Amino acid sequence: MGTLVLLQRIQERKASVAVVGLGYVGLPLAMAAAAAGFDVTGFDTEPHRVESLTRGESYVLDIDAAELGAQLAAGRFHPTTDPASLAEADVIVICVPTPLRNELPDMTYIEEAGKMIAAVLAPGRLVILESTTYPGTTEEYLRDILESSGLHCGVDFSLGFSPERIDPGNARFAFADVPKIIGGIDADSTSLMKAFYSAFIDRVVPVSSPKTAEMAKLLENTYRHVNIALANEIAILCHGLGVNVWEVIDAAATKPFGFQPFYPGPGWGGHCIPVDPAYLSWRVRQMHQTAHFVDLAREINDRMPAYVVERIGDCLNEEGKSLKGSKLLILGVAYKPDVSDVRESPALAIIARLRRSGAVVSFHDPYVASVDLDDGQLDGIELDDDRLREADLVAVITNHSSYAWDVVARHAPLILDTRNALAGIEGRIVRL
Repeated sequence: MGTLVLLQRIQERKASVAVVGLGYVGLPLAMAAAAAGFDVTGFDTEPHRVESLTRGESYVLDIDAAELGAQLAAGRFHPTTDPASLAEADVIVICVPTPLRNELPDMTYIEEAGKMIAAVLAPGRLVILESTTYPGTTEEYLRDILESSGLHCGVDFSLGFSPERIDPGNARFAFADVPKIIGGIDADSTSLMKAFYSAFIDRVVPVSSPKTAEMAKLLENTYRHVNIALANEIAILCHGLGVNVWEVIDAAATKPFGFQPFYPGPGWGGHCIPVDPAYLSWRVRQMHQTAHFVDLAREINDRMPAYVVERIGDCLNEEGKSLKGSKLLILGVAYKPDVSDVRESPALAIIARLRRSGAVVSFHDPYVASVDLDDGQLDGIELDDDRLREADLVAVITNHSSYAWDVVARHAPLILDTRNALAGIEGRIVRL
């Protein structure tokens, strides 16, 4: 099957699609493609995920049961753990994790996905990588794996990169609203990618190469990374100066040009910001260079959990108490508001440090029942007025919208607010 044949099949919604990895990136993509009329196979290595989806139960915050059920009922979505199912797909999209291991890029999931696809790859197919990674991955790493099939990229099959831009829990932007960057290995690959994504994305943005698309994704998140680090450092400086950092930022944000507000917090977390800049730094080191600014920002952001613990200790000292033996209640352990994701959450590092200091730590999070620490599992507690009153200090780490902050302020004897969640509320509140 040549490029023109596949292009026509995509435009007529006759092309079959396979999504490899049904997490917070892959499942929304699969639903969007199915809703656009494509027949979609969703592959995942985790049987419990596939079983859940087959029952019509979504485990991804942004996909509800009704949306999933509609595509299952229409016969357009087929979840499976069978890699042989990829053999019939015209378009295969890789949406697997790219974590760090010992501060180095872990390409295991991309490698395994690539080998699995290579085993069934047929001429005329389009393979797209969406997993965030270092510049050069698609052309220099994934391509070689796929060509182990005996087929030649750009001749027998098409290949490209399109960075995921999912923001879990963000109801402001629908999937179709976020522009999609695409970069093919050649012009034909880019044309096929544009036709595919245009079926369910309002604006598709072609760039000259996969490497350009990969770098664009890293720039997006490195931009946030360094600006969050600046806000965190300003917060530390403002505390020393006796100035409210939140008031400073709000005042600066009144300038209608040349300033975009970023806000401090207890650290960074999630699937992107703590990880993606490290991919860029690693790639730069392979070039025998140093990403000085990026690395310094990482140092600042990594220090914030320790700074929060220091501030908790200072607050207790002013009460004539020490960290050791004090009852501390953490509100929120997810990495951001209104989600259940605790990956890289600063709350975990804060809790671990407090426990090592001898503090008696409990937590509540409306989305998280328990967390895994190095010394075992810690279960969350039910939140009530008595729990608030019993704590020597309540630390606000994640500002979930479901918290009644006025009630927290009324009953907690002392609060360290790392998110400015209690702005304008009276109480014994210490700001970050």
